[in-house]
Amino acid sequence: MNGNAKRTRLDQRRAPIHEALENFRRMRVVPFDVPGHKRGRGNPELTAFLGQQCVGVDVNSMKPLDNLCHPVSVIREAEELAADAFGAAHAFLMVGGTTSSVQSMVLTACKRGDEIILPRNVHRSVLNALVLCGAVPVYVNPEVDTRLGISLGMKREQVAKAIAEHPKAVAVLVNNPTYYGICSDLRAIVRMAHDAGMLCLADEAHGTHFYFGGGLPVSAMAAGADMASVSMHKSGGSLTQSSLLLTGPNVNEGYVRQIINLTQTTSGSYLLMSSLDISRRNLALRGRQVFHQVADMAEYAREEINAVGGYYAFGKELCNGDSVFDFDTTKLSVHTLDIGLAGIEVYDILRDEYDIQIEFGDIGNILAYLSIGDRIQEIERLVSALSEIKRRYHTNGEGLLSQEYIDPEVAASPQEAFYAPKKSLPLRETVGKVCSEFVMCYPPGIPILAPGERITAEILDYIEYAKAKGCSMTGPEDAEILHLNVIAE
Repeated sequence: MNGNAKRTRLDQRRAPIHEALENFRRMRVVPFDVPGHKRGRGNPELTAFLGQQCVGVDVNSMKPLDNLCHPVSVIREAEELAADAFGAAHAFLMVGGTTSSVQSMVLTACKRGDEIILPRNVHRSVLNALVLCGAVPVYVNPEVDTRLGISLGMKREQVAKAIAEHPKAVAVLVNNPTYYGICSDLRAIVRMAHDAGMLCLADEAHGTHFYFGGGLPVSAMAAGADMASVSMHKSGGSLTQSSLLLTGPNVNEGYVRQIINLTQTTSGSYLLMSSLDISRRNLALRGRQVFHQVADMAEYAREEINAVGGYYAFGKELCNGDSVFDFDTTKLSVHTLDIGLAGIEVYDILRDEYDIQIEFGDIGNILAYLSIGDRIQEIERLVSALSEIKRRYHTNGEGLLSQEYIDPEVAASPQEAFYAPKKSLPLRETVGKVCSEFVMCYPPGIPILAPGERITAEILDYIEYAKAKGCSMTGPEDAEILHLNVIAE
């Protein structure tokens, strides 16, 4: 369904949740309900910090404000406006982050024992969903760019092979785009999935702007995908933890709502919902112009950073028509190893010495996330800081690792491994064992190890190297990651 063709049908200048909250504020209703701070009166420190304007509309569900679990009025209207703006059949407001959108998407498509085809470089929320529902992953191991050390998209022939070898799989899941801005051939993958009677699901945590930007990669809904998880709080400008779940015309809206209500709060935050409502309006009215400017800023930054020398700010030149079918030009991804520093080291220097907070640094790259709130002045400051870091810290790079992605050996399903009897062993004693927990650098939140995968010396080398370089490691029960839980034999 084409969003542009539908857009004239609904008035995108409306923001029904926001309007209802403003009406409610003017009514001066006496609150004998939750939340207990009673419009901020009971917590003056919180009110001073957040402001009366904010806490005054931190309210609970009631008839004039609708109910997120079963919307029939203003929330329903907001969802219809979002579906119209994004070219979807239905849209669901999500207040548990895109993690909850992704999990609801997977739980809708899969039940215990079902196979789902997906790339291994997915966000942990996808694998968490497999732990919850008991579905079995069929991994399409992504191609790796050996110079950059990053995983790319899924090749068409690999997806076709996985579909042919697993004809009973229920869905194919695609990153659109990856954290680094790399897109698979989504239209072709949708066709292959549908021809095989499978759903196509898209993790669009980093692709909100695809729906509103000219010259950007195709959005999931425009490509015909069945479901898409859209992280409005990332490039869309809404409050952190607010997200959308979009569905196509062949997905049962009522069933999706039931799945969402299995895990999503019954006390939906009106601060988050109104931020989705207002942000959708902003994107529908101004998104195309704004994201054109964002893409131009990113292109300018790439040219300036590459002119510094040593760094490689990569872009559309990576496109090869298959594993890099398209590239999100708003993503400012920079390879750092040629100046002799790991990405995480540049990340730390930028924050600690230049007061510049970028999205993440990993083994070989950094990502500066550009969006609707950025200005050219900040771009200039970043370029200047990177130039100075090169001058001050440049080394020959001896001993640096470059590879981000290690093919996993899957020995058990994520659910089976996560709930199996387990034991904790010192890191180096786990070689050859089957892991029963997650290990990842966050961000980007792509597991190095997931439950059910066999531990190798190469993986342990990577974990220890990432820890030594200062990557933020999360997932294991042992917070210091000196031990790992493995399936007891």
